[in-house]
Amino acid sequence: MNVHERSNIGSNPQPKQRIRYAVVGLGYISQAAILPAFAHAQGNSELVALVSGDQSKLKALSKKYRVRRTYTYEGFADCLSSGEVDAAYIGLPNNMHRAHTEGAAQAGVHVLCEKPMAKDEQECEAMIEAAARGKVKLRILTDDREGFASRDTDRNLQPLLHQFLEA
Repeated sequence: MNVHERSNIGSNPQPKQRIRYAVVGLGYISQAAILPAFAHAQGNSELVALVSGDQSKLKALSKKYRVRRTYTYEGFADCLSSGEVDAAYIGLPNNMHRAHTEGAAQAGVHVLCEKPMAKDEQECEAMIEAAARGKVKLRILTDDREGFASRDTDRNLQPLLHQFLEA
């Protein structure tokens, strides 16, 4: 069953089941905006996995946000194939966006990727093509994070996710 079937997107604005996210990259933006947003979005989204190359961040942040599944970058494929992730937030250095986006798309996992999308136009096109082949949605986040990370996130994140998945 895919995210569209599970959430009944298009015929019912409220999903029947929360969208399960992996946060890939635990740098400043992830810690300052993305991870805190999940604490306020429990009605529509669930943080199920963290991915990082830094074991100390994985340990500390998985404890803080009560996330049971943690993976290294090398284990990202295992995260994607676990069947526990519907979408991945890619908050990595720009030169890592393409590989992680293509991996997620190939696994059938939707992608929210930080800006800039990639280091050049060819990489951007490759990411778009990977999403099309994988029949997944790809969205590039801009600087408009105020609603995403605010205490109103439960309401603000819901339209973002629906718009992201319906586009």
